Amino acid sequence: MNKKIKIVFMGTPQFAVPFLTALIDDDSFEVVAVVTQPDKPSGRKQTITPPLVKVLAEENNIGILQPEKLKDDKKVLDRLKKINADLSVVVAYGQIIPKDVLDTFKLGNINVHPSLLPKYRGASPIQNTILNNDDVAGMTIMLMDEKMDHGPILKQEKLTLDGTETNESLHDKMSEEFGTDLLLSTIKQFITGQIQEQEQDHDKATYCKQISKDEAKINWSDSAENISAKIRGFYPWPVAWTTLDDKRVKLFPKIEIINKFGKPGEVLADKNLVVACNDKSLLISEIQLEGKNKMPAKDFIAGHNNIIGKRFI
Repeated sequence: MNKKIKIVFMGTPQFAVPFLTALIDDDSFEVVAVVTQPDKPSGRKQTITPPLVKVLAEENNIGILQPEKLKDDKKVLDRLKKINADLSVVVAYGQIIPKDVLDTFKLGNINVHPSLLPKYRGASPIQNTILNNDDVAGMTIMLMDEKMDHGPILKQEKLTLDGTETNESLHDKMSEEFGTDLLLSTIKQFITGQIQEQEQDHDKATYCKQISKDEAKINWSDSAENISAKIRGFYPWPVAWTTLDDKRVKLFPKIEIINKFGKPGEVLADKNLVVACNDKSLLISEIQLEGKNKMPAKDFIAGHNNIIGKRFI
C-alpha cells in the first residue's frame, strides 16, 4: 500500500477499544473519524458517561460523531461524505448501519464479529458460545451488507475453549490477544487483493438476541454443566441469580462441579457452599446477598445457621 488507508471506525464498548488502538498505531492506516453511541447514564448514580471508544478517540484528537439513530441522521451522512474515507471498520457499534452510509466508503465496510459465522449472528455471540457449552469459539472478519451479520467472509480464526471461560475473559481474549492482529492482516490482504471473499452458508445461520436480566435466573433442575455455563456466561453482566428465603442471591464464576447429589437447589454442605443440581452439584466460592456486597461463600455460611437442607429456588 503506497498511501495510508483512511478509515472511519464505528464502535462503542470496551471490546472495540483494542481494535481502534491497533488501527491508530499502524502506519498503514489513518483513522479520520469515529462513530459511536451517545453518552449515557451509568452506575448507581446514573452519571452521564462517554463510551470508551469516544474516550480513546478524544485522546488521539480524532473527530467524533454520536448520532442517536444513524439511519435518521442526515447531518452525519453528509459529514461522512465530506470526510471521504476509503473504508469503514465496525466493531460492536450497537446500531444497524443503513445502506446510504455503507455506500459512502469506496473500498467497502469491514466488520469484526466474535463468532464463526454463520453461527451466532446477532447481539450476544460470546455469551451464547459459553451458554451452549461450545468447545470452540472464533472470530470472523467480514464485508458488510444491509442485513445483520450476513455479508461475505474474508477470514476466520478458531479458538479452543477449556470450559472455564467467562463472558468477560473470552471477550478480553478475543479482542486483546488475537482479534486485533487478525483484523489488521485481513484489511491489508483485502486492500491488496490477496483475499477471495466467501459467501456465508445462510441455511446454517443461527441467531442470538440481546441478553436480558430475567434470563440470568438459575433453574436448579438443570444440569450442573448448564448452570455452570450460565454463571460464567452471564458474568460480569447481568450476573446469574437465584433466591433464598425470598431474597435474591447473585452467584459468581468461582465454581466447581462435584459429585454430590440431592434435590435441585438443596444445600448439601456448610463448610463449603455446595448446592445440588439435577445431576451433580456446584461448589460455590463467591456469593452476593440482596443489598449486600459480594463475599466469600464461607462468610455467607457463617451468618446462616442450619443452612444444610435449605433450598435455593
